[in-house]
Amino acid sequence: MTACSRPQVAPYGSWTSPITGDMVAAAGISLGQICVDGQDIYWLEGRPAEGGRGVIMRRLADGRLVEMTPAPYNVRSRVHEYGGGAYTVAASCLYFVNYADHGIYMQPSGEPPHLLLAEEGRRFADLVVDTRHRRLICVCEDHSPGNAEPVNTIVSITPAELAEPADPAGMATVQVLVQGSDFYSSPRLSPDGTKLAWLSWNHPNMPWDGCELWLAPVLEDGSLGPASLVAGSREESIFQPAWGPDGSLYFVSDRTGWWNIYRLDNNQIRAIAAGAEVQAEAKNLTPLEAEFGMPQWVFGMSSYAGLDAASIACAYTQQGLWHLGRLDVPSGTLTPLDLPFTTFAYLQNASGRAVMIAGAPDRPDSLIAIAPATGTIEVIRHTAPPSGLSGTAGYLSQPQAVTFPTAGGREAHGFYYPPHNPDYKGPEGERPPLLVMIHGGPTSAANTSLRWAIQFWTSRGFAVLDVNYGGSTGWGRAYRLRLDGLWGIVDVEDCLNGALYLVRQGLADPERLLIKGGSAGGYTALCALTFHRLFRAGASYYGISDLEALVHDTHKFESRYLERLVGPYPAALEIYRRRSPLYHAHLLSSPVIFLQGLEDKVVPPAQAEAMVAALQAKGLTVEYITFPDEGHGFRRSENIKKALEAELAFYGRILGFKPA
Repeated sequence: MTACSRPQVAPYGSWTSPITGDMVAAAGISLGQICVDGQDIYWLEGRPAEGGRGVIMRRLADGRLVEMTPAPYNVRSRVHEYGGGAYTVAASCLYFVNYADHGIYMQPSGEPPHLLLAEEGRRFADLVVDTRHRRLICVCEDHSPGNAEPVNTIVSITPAELAEPADPAGMATVQVLVQGSDFYSSPRLSPDGTKLAWLSWNHPNMPWDGCELWLAPVLEDGSLGPASLVAGSREESIFQPAWGPDGSLYFVSDRTGWWNIYRLDNNQIRAIAAGAEVQAEAKNLTPLEAEFGMPQWVFGMSSYAGLDAASIACAYTQQGLWHLGRLDVPSGTLTPLDLPFTTFAYLQNASGRAVMIAGAPDRPDSLIAIAPATGTIEVIRHTAPPSGLSGTAGYLSQPQAVTFPTAGGREAHGFYYPPHNPDYKGPEGERPPLLVMIHGGPTSAANTSLRWAIQFWTSRGFAVLDVNYGGSTGWGRAYRLRLDGLWGIVDVEDCLNGALYLVRQGLADPERLLIKGGSAGGYTALCALTFHRLFRAGASYYGISDLEALVHDTHKFESRYLERLVGPYPAALEIYRRRSPLYHAHLLSSPVIFLQGLEDKVVPPAQAEAMVAALQAKGLTVEYITFPDEGHGFRRSENIKKALEAELAFYGRILGFKPA
């Protein structure tokens, strides 16, 4: 559609938009983990049009793009259910995890993949190549029958042709290197292959609550020598250990209340590896009230990358807004780069250039390479072709950072998107409906990257508030800890107060306030609808309705998460039930639409089904849409479209407008 010179007057919500359900569903690929091998750059693409299949792509030194993993291979790990770290590359040879069988495959350049290892019940992630011992090192999660819960370890995997003795079935040999903790991540080999660093943590912590950084020598036979604790504790979170080219060890710690970058020099590392105590404290290279780390929901995340022995490219967030800078290690000088991007992820070094996935409110996420000295940008891959954006650029709503008062005299944050469509305007004197959106986690954050699923709403006449409630990341550890013991209260209060703030500003209709969220965000939405009367209707995408059931049904990674967020179970059983919408469904009087994947192992379908049954018994307007081929989060384009259009139609029925 072409923008009209004189906008038509039409009810909010009914505006015709070029940002359709089809476009959102097929708006483009998603971009993930980046690896660099010599002059070649690799990355992972998620493709909704291929059922959400994960594909490894390669950009050759001459600029050509090559699709490496043929169908039906789907590069995706299920360790911790959320996965990540599903592949690595060395000397042009790929190693990846295939989702269908959890097997590890090897793919030399120019050859088809062949199976290295697949064992019933075992899953793998965070792959690292140990060239010195001609093997892989990775995290293993063992779901074998008989385990009280899955057992996590760090293992080495030696290809069958190199193993002694060889496996008669031709499978690779697995050797446990590190065990004893509940969880592991980030095994990282020193440049010379003689030392291994890793992270570990134990129930009930999540890695952003507190974890430990360990270091051990790698012996000649490939086993590990005595391990030494380098940093971290139950109340100090460590993120992304990484080795410098000179053998120094970098890591991110929130010991000051902010995730800053630290360094142990190679002399300290040698002393630690030899069994000595740390001779001096790790140096804080970025002593700022800024976050250089993030919650480790998946493996393989990286927010910084060493460019050489003296400089680091690093992404950091202040007040919820992301920046990219060049850090001079000797002086500690951080120089922000003036870039047209507002989000950065998966940073890697490619011959002195910083490679990453970057996004902005007015452009699709892209794989880019930046020369930090000059700021020169090369765009390697778009999530959507620029031609697809050309017809929608005038329809994009720009986010505005808002800070608003909330309960207890505190402040909370969010991004407000006004309704925007050059072809339409609302009736004179009428204020738009407001859709309050709640991110998952709950330990996560909303950012300003272009999200077509938000523009779908704003281009139809909805205002949107993307809330960073207390417990979100980006404002330091103290803000993150606001949710401890108060999940279902603090987050809900912040969403209510964010909506009321926009009403007071004249930016939203108080009679047409809506709320939606997925996973943990779905829980917050259901709590807001159940225990308060502010919102007219809402949507729960695979949301939680029964906290007690979640304790029993969810996966290992999050099985004790609620001890910090709610309280110890079963001692705090009364609190669990008091804050579970299912136990108070009689209080809910607003219509709700539920959207649920039937293969969801994080929030099983029983959560939605119990709530739907309770509301139907009450005679309340409720809609329940299931997706048999989806897990936690929707990856297939047809399902993304169906869910979005069903939600719009649902709001139309409730608010009395006819969607275009």
